Amino acid sequence: QVQLVESGGGLVQPGGSLRLSCAASGSIFTINAMGWYRQAPGKERELVATLSTIGTTLYADSVKGRFTISRDNAKNTVYLQMNSLKPEDTAVYYCNLKNGGTRYYDYWGQGSQVTVSS
Repeated sequence: QVQLVESGGGLVQPGGSLRLSCAASGSIFTINAMGWYRQAPGKERELVATLSTIGTTLYADSVKGRFTISRDNAKNTVYLQMNSLKPEDTAVYYCNLKNGGTRYYDYWGQGSQVTVSS
């Protein structure tokens, strides 16, 4: 049984910053990838950023240079520092755990609303 608990969403003005956190608990494999996806109204869920236990990082082009993903492997926690936020970053952000290596199980957090508006 694996659980993901997110925190840190909210309302911020354009140009502002927010930090999301996601803590995983339960049967976590040594090799895994944790990351963030987002879904805006009327759009499909899309990758924002992921970071594996072996250091592989992937960012969506739209957030490169503004968002930074990091993790604390000892705490099975992943963070997403979001700077220079834009209205188009408004979405529900979902934490994701790909538990395993080549063959993995997908787990999702409950979702955190991020709203960028003046």
